[in-house]
Amino acid sequence: MSVYISGTGLFTPKEFITNEELVESFNSYVENFNQENKNLIEEGEVEPLTPSSPEFIKKASGIERRYVQDKEGILDLSRMRPKLKERGNDEISIMAEMAIDASIKALSEANLEASDIDAVICGCANLQRAYPALAIEIQKELKISGYAYDMNVACSSATFSIQNAFNDIQSGVADRVLVVNPEICSGHLNFRDRDAHFIFGDACTAVVLEKNSENKKAFKILGTKLQTKFSNNIRNNFGFLNTSEDSDPHAADKLFIQKGRSVFKEVVPMVQAHINDHLQSLDLSTDKIKRLWLHQANLSMNQLIAKKLLGREPLKEEMPIILNEYANTSSAGSIIAFHKYKEDFLSDDIGVISSFGAGYSVGSVVIQKV
Repeated sequence: MSVYISGTGLFTPKEFITNEELVESFNSYVENFNQENKNLIEEGEVEPLTPSSPEFIKKASGIERRYVQDKEGILDLSRMRPKLKERGNDEISIMAEMAIDASIKALSEANLEASDIDAVICGCANLQRAYPALAIEIQKELKISGYAYDMNVACSSATFSIQNAFNDIQSGVADRVLVVNPEICSGHLNFRDRDAHFIFGDACTAVVLEKNSENKKAFKILGTKLQTKFSNNIRNNFGFLNTSEDSDPHAADKLFIQKGRSVFKEVVPMVQAHINDHLQSLDLSTDKIKRLWLHQANLSMNQLIAKKLLGREPLKEEMPIILNEYANTSSAGSIIAFHKYKEDFLSDDIGVISSFGAGYSVGSVVIQKV
């Protein structure tokens, strides 16, 4: 049985923060910190903080700006984190709201109604609550029958969700599955950390998968492949046991932390080998691949992965980049790239969607235009 991606959708927040705005706020924080701790710094008991610059951010990551759900709270020196209004139990949650927006767009592209969908899978790096599942809330709001569930494999959640949907369709459990990836990454980012405060943005993607699609815009899934290998180099220790452990809820390790150089060094060869092995298992050579829609975390990382795969520098159209505008949107990144850069595909053209991140985790989906 063949399975197809017949529609994609994207929710983009209305607000965005440029590197210049972010740096102005961060450097004000640094100046205040260094002034308030001047004596301790002079005595060598406290390390002074180093200012940042737009040039440093762009060189380190390729990021120029990022969309966020709340700009004011992030740039407020007394807060330096998003300020989101808590919603009551009788109100729709903010992440479900994002997902519904993206889902409606994906369903429209697939020429389907919500009533045509059999299941909803919500995969994202951070779930705003433990239960009830966000996927079930999304299912209820869209009036979808069947089943729904949440899953989390950090930045690889989209490709892992797609494989789950692919498997469900192939096994006959469902005919059509909606995969959603709502990400409010700004909520787990330490905006006082010079090496990380610029990394993330917010967005949500949606993908419709179905069997035997007649949609001429659809892509046939040729194969999916997943891989994980435990590493502490990307971590977030926020969780429901924090209060039981009497740990500090404001500690740095309750937000995003990473050893960037180690991640770069270890993940690049892992992803390159993963995609190469996947293509070989499908009897495909890299010269048959028109496009790589890679996870959007770091420009240099993507360029090196593509170079290792292709044996040369990738052309701009072979590896589209959206992180300059969106920053790292975790699981949504590779799907945003696919959503925005797929219209030029002709019949039989082949591409690879790949996401990778904490875990370590790597997922790849090889697709062919119908």
